[in-house]
Amino acid sequence: MTDQQGRTFVVTGATSGLGLVTARELAACGARVLLAVRDAARGDEVASSLRSAYPGADVEVRQVDLLNLRSIRRAAEEIGEEEAVDVLINNAGISMVEHSVTEQGAERHLAANHLGHFALTALLEPALRRSPAPRVVTVTSYMHEKGELDLEDVAWRRRYTSMAAYSASKLANAVFGAELARREQSSSAPITSVLAHPGYSNTPMQKKGSGVIGIAMRVSGKLFAQSPEMGALPQLFAATEPDLAGGSYVGPDGRGGRSGHPTLVQLSAAARDPELGRRLWERSQQLTGIRWHTATV
Repeated sequence: MTDQQGRTFVVTGATSGLGLVTARELAACGARVLLAVRDAARGDEVASSLRSAYPGADVEVRQVDLLNLRSIRRAAEEIGEEEAVDVLINNAGISMVEHSVTEQGAERHLAANHLGHFALTALLEPALRRSPAPRVVTVTSYMHEKGELDLEDVAWRRRYTSMAAYSASKLANAVFGAELARREQSSSAPITSVLAHPGYSNTPMQKKGSGVIGIAMRVSGKLFAQSPEMGALPQLFAATEPDLAGGSYVGPDGRGGRSGHPTLVQLSAAARDPELGRRLWERSQQLTGIRWHTATV
């Protein structure tokens, strides 16, 4: 990466895994990094360690629970006090959780992985537009290719499996990033919306789950997954490569897109579907009560 001094990055989920590596590498390159994290105490520990490792590093913590709209609004107000936000990296995510439904009526994977980031991005729009070259990076997964979105059953009242719900939430991430890119094409000063996926990376997510599936994920993660440092490269590339076009999708260049160095790859047909993008956007506004461009609640 080139020198990132003078630029402000917001990284969600920055206390572990891909988010921690992303925040660390940005701080090492001179960026101002806001750690948007659920656990503020853990965030303070990470910020302190980064300042120790990189004297003079400009790292601060902003507490946000992506499952709580009140928390998202508070965080957006605090972050919105910045002179500008140059890049928002929507990295945080959950996986392999038991079925539960938020007070907005959405299944938990969809709520945390997509709706929380949808709301945060909309509320940070004014701060992003104060940047001369604003960018939003939405982190999805190759599992989005297996996802199916049923916007009439966002609570997953049908037969539930955590893997299917996770894949659906990752499809929602991909659809959102692509739809934001389409909508920004007509803007006179567009926010560049790009997407990234880490391939198969050994992160704390691989330690989730119970039973046979959980054991398989942990063993597979140790034996076959690439390191978090490699997994973070696509989103770092997506966040800092100067000439990426809106709608670009970055993933590993290895076999099957599971490992390797960053390269441009293609979203699934479902993720690129403009009608699904429109419907997801409208449903997300209904569920969060937040509208893009006005960002009112």
